[in-house]
Amino acid sequence: MVILGSHCSMKAPKFLLGSVQEALSYGANALMIYTGPPQNTLRKPVEALKIQEAMQLMKTHGIPAENMIVHAPYIINLGNSVKQETYQLGVDFLKNEIQRVKEIGAKYLVLHPGSHTIAPFEDGMNQIIQGLNEVLCEEDDVIICLETMSGKGSEVGFTFEQIQTMIENTKLSHKLGVCLDTCHIHDAGYDVSSFDQILNEFDRIIGLDRLKVIHVNDSKNVQGAKKDRHANLGEGHIGFDALCKVVHHPKLEHVIKILETPWIGDEAPYKIEIEMLKNKVYDPSALDALRK
Repeated sequence: MVILGSHCSMKAPKFLLGSVQEALSYGANALMIYTGPPQNTLRKPVEALKIQEAMQLMKTHGIPAENMIVHAPYIINLGNSVKQETYQLGVDFLKNEIQRVKEIGAKYLVLHPGSHTIAPFEDGMNQIIQGLNEVLCEEDDVIICLETMSGKGSEVGFTFEQIQTMIENTKLSHKLGVCLDTCHIHDAGYDVSSFDQILNEFDRIIGLDRLKVIHVNDSKNVQGAKKDRHANLGEGHIGFDALCKVVHHPKLEHVIKILETPWIGDEAPYKIEIEMLKNKVYDPSALDALRK
């Protein structure tokens, strides 16, 4: 059975319980959340998030806790070697997020590795590795999943080789996994229509055992554009058929797939997109209906 869900909001008054209810309304058996606003450090106490009620609802519907993915906030930049205060904020806040993930009961924390800003690329890479070595702890059960990036701006981590360099130079490398984003790798130059070739390359360089999460997104950009603009399934340059093959790939049955496609107007497209992927049938009219 495919493990498939989407990003879900977490807001008052139901918080995490509301996130799980939202996921179930989409027909999902997985979900991804932020523990607070992704653009700032404001966080509600974990005790207020209705964790027990959320976990009980997941259990009732046969959804294991590890199918709840947490995404780290965007403000974390472990790659900044120019501004020490920015780097330290990233380290301190990531430590806090790891603790929150533990208390929520999740297992996987997806992290954008970071950007080297105006410093040389190698400085950014070394700073990310230093940051990972600072935040990872043997006692923690949380796995940080480094997300493959598109290569926009000064991002680090837009090739499998770069991701592997971070992994192999981190002391507690067994605490690291990978989140593969289809839009990002497409924009970075990989051909998602040749996904078997991509998986073989990933396995050779990193190892398929590291792949824990896949973000399933189409792209508004041509291959190699290095821009990172997500599109709804079938409405971008990757196409529905290629993305459907990713979701149903026999080597990836155990990997959690998460949609991050754009809302259409004020409507989330996830129920429609999940149904299309489950049925392996593209229905553009269903998405068009949300635009009316």
